[in-house]
Amino acid sequence: MITVKPFNALRPTPSLADKCAALPYDVMSSDEAREMVKGNEYTFLRIDRAEVNLEKGVDIYSDRVYNTAKEMLEKFEKDGVYVSDTQKRYYFYRQIMGSQSQTGIVGCASIDDYLENRIKKHEFTRADKEIDRIKHVDTCSAQTGPIFLAYKDSETLDNIICKQTEKEPLYDFVSEDGVRHTVWTTDGEAVDNEIECAFKGLDALYIADGHHRCASAVKVGTKRRGENPNYTGNEEFNFFLSVIFPSKTLKILDYNRLLKDLNGHGVEDFLKIVEQKLGTAQKYEGEGAYRPEKKHTVGIYVGESWYKVTFHPEICSAERAVDRLDCAILQKYLISDILGIDDPRTDKRIDFAGGIRGLKYLEERCHIDMQMAISMYPTSLDDLMAVADAGDVMPPKSTWFEPKLRSGLLIHKI
Repeated sequence: MITVKPFNALRPTPSLADKCAALPYDVMSSDEAREMVKGNEYTFLRIDRAEVNLEKGVDIYSDRVYNTAKEMLEKFEKDGVYVSDTQKRYYFYRQIMGSQSQTGIVGCASIDDYLENRIKKHEFTRADKEIDRIKHVDTCSAQTGPIFLAYKDSETLDNIICKQTEKEPLYDFVSEDGVRHTVWTTDGEAVDNEIECAFKGLDALYIADGHHRCASAVKVGTKRRGENPNYTGNEEFNFFLSVIFPSKTLKILDYNRLLKDLNGHGVEDFLKIVEQKLGTAQKYEGEGAYRPEKKHTVGIYVGESWYKVTFHPEICSAERAVDRLDCAILQKYLISDILGIDDPRTDKRIDFAGGIRGLKYLEERCHIDMQMAISMYPTSLDDLMAVADAGDVMPPKSTWFEPKLRSGLLIHKI
């Protein structure tokens, strides 16, 4: 049984929604954030990356930055940039990027469902990244970035989404990157009750994106439970802001690899070793870069040429779902065994590029600071959920979701 509650959203006044909405705080550097806020006094980055309001060089993890975030949120409320809905409601959030359209239900998921693994994870989190958002959420007393969740199958929820998004939206705009964002709210209490009951009929939800934001929200909730020993479980800190999508509507992009060197091998010797350990390597004679067209196939760009590599069948038949992932096979048989990179989270010889950058970017990097690039076939939602159901963890940089959820459209105060 899954618990997802309606909430009193703090949200932008409609005329400013497009100016307030911002990309997630963790997809940009501090310098990039400073550039992005120029000319926009309402962007939510002024709260999510509050150092942009202060002098360059300030410690971005200092209490001063978190206090500035709180002050900016309070100022936006005082100035009427943001207003609170008086009734608890669910919301619906649709994003359209090219041919990709996805619509999710916005509500507040239970920290107990997370702690008891009914909200399933597929990634490890880093303590330093958690601490940053713990301080941000706790200081602002608000969850500012929604967690990207998915459910497997619910005809009831699918039908509610379809019906409730036929009416006039609260917001409807196209962001600077060409993504259309549309937000609705429910008709009333009867629909809210139907949504809540439908979620109770599910066995699990899955974190698609936002593991660090989720872990941080849960830790703030458990911290506040400790500070309030007589808590009832109904307080807002027991729940965290989420957008919950039907998994069948989501699309994972490729998450590609870049390598600084061949671990002392020449190109010809390297390709021979690849054929021995990983799979057949056939030079690609087509136009442009090679994009893998199916699972257990990767492209390797080295020595100014692309090669199609098809994995040996015997290394693709592991018992555990996580060991059958292309990124896991590649890590074991090539990146670790051949290149000697055992910890891709910390090794400076490897970098990663989300599929949104395109394959031309991989070639460009190989002309600047890298010697080899690897193009990947995207991990599937079915694979992600199979790994999560088994209680396993995917290799780092296994999935890249687009479009990214915007922060600052719906805020949950705790």
